Amino acid sequence: MANNPGADQVERKQKKSIRPDPERQREEHRAAKGETKPLEGKCVAILATDGFEQSELIEPREALESAGATTTVIAPHAGSIRGWQHKDWGDDVKVDLTLDEANPDDYDALLLPGGVMNPDHLRTDRGAVSLVRSFFDAEKPVAAICHGPIMLIEANVLQDRQVTSWPSLRTDIQNAGGQWSDEEVVVDRGLVTSRKPSDLPAFNRTMIEEFAESAVSTRTDRGPVEA
Repeated sequence: MANNPGADQVERKQKKSIRPDPERQREEHRAAKGETKPLEGKCVAILATDGFEQSELIEPREALESAGATTTVIAPHAGSIRGWQHKDWGDDVKVDLTLDEANPDDYDALLLPGGVMNPDHLRTDRGAVSLVRSFFDAEKPVAAICHGPIMLIEANVLQDRQVTSWPSLRTDIQNAGGQWSDEEVVVDRGLVTSRKPSDLPAFNRTMIEEFAESAVSTRTDRGPVEA
């Protein structure tokens, strides 16, 4: 019987297009072993307002939810907040609760996205600053990226902490008592910080690890960790 070159090419293309998905394989492996996701049952607050850096909210939120967490976007006003993407406005994100409605006791951890406008507006909101401070008072883990650490300065929680951020915040962080370093990700006693969007893979990975540990009291003897 004569060969059919066309059919052979189609078959080869089909075989080539079927590639294993590592994340799906890990999920299937966990399910087969009866394992839960690392953040199963955890509730994470995300504090932001208009002008947040879009990737620094969207990507960490997706990572948290993929790890099993329930996330809540908290903002000063109801409705939605608009992201900033590169040099222009980006997408809207639905607000789940306003600051007046949010109770920090309902959450296991806090995420602070960056963006220049976002924390600059939040730092003038006493309710937003109080919310951030409450997580440190309760020794709950917090993750902040890029300009997000502005809120840590305003909440006065950086004394003797190792931190990184967008480079322009270096002097402000040092004046607030923090010890700044130019690293992809820094961890100090439940606080995870990174510099910029290109650090997101390391930031997300480390954030999930720290949030999964949950009780900061078990980590107080740890110094900064750089990924």
